[in-house]
Amino acid sequence: MPAEYMMYMVLAGLLSLVGWAVQSRLKSVFDQYSRVGMRSGLTGAEVAERMLRHYNIRDVKIVPGKGYLTDHYNPMTKTVSLSEAVYSSRSIAAAAVAAHECGHAVQHATTYPMLQLRSRLVPVVQVASGLQQYLLMAALLFMGTFPELLLITIIAFGATTLFSLITLPVEFDASKRALVWLDRAGITSADEYRGAKKALWWAAMTYVAAALASLVMLLYLVLRYMQSR
Repeated sequence: MPAEYMMYMVLAGLLSLVGWAVQSRLKSVFDQYSRVGMRSGLTGAEVAERMLRHYNIRDVKIVPGKGYLTDHYNPMTKTVSLSEAVYSSRSIAAAAVAAHECGHAVQHATTYPMLQLRSRLVPVVQVASGLQQYLLMAALLFMGTFPELLLITIIAFGATTLFSLITLPVEFDASKRALVWLDRAGITSADEYRGAKKALWWAAMTYVAAALASLVMLLYLVLRYMQSR
């Protein structure tokens, strides 16, 4: 097995370990604040409805989703999908997540530039992410005979890395909007606000870990390409 491929496997393993650790911490924090009820008694869906109404957003639907931490906003269908642990829950975690996803709806309604840019990249990233693993294995295996394949791989990884980096300000901004609204609207008390902030911070760290992993791998590939020239 080529030394370059072994180095890739070690690097990928380390980055996967970091991602797993962050995901585990997020799950722990989410589960912790999922057991703490809101004094207001509002469900995640009700929090979402109030936030959308506050920003006079009338064309976005709030729908129940399935799975664990699968909450998302779909700008194509204008729907806020809240997972089972959020939609009907009256917890601090549910309020934080619901408000965060509505933060994306507010971004969409106000034409937030970074969200628009990310949306434009989606078709390209879908293709690149589907091919990059196969390209990577082939590029490392045929480094000596077909170095141009590594350049193609770098382009594919560059697209997904750019998407990951653009996602960071989008996610942090959505959390900021959520926390400001939860506080100003009086949805959360001081201690509930701290819990919501902690939950959203760890959720954001999953995106940071993913972006870091993508960036490190891209830099590694660029260095390998430069060495092969």
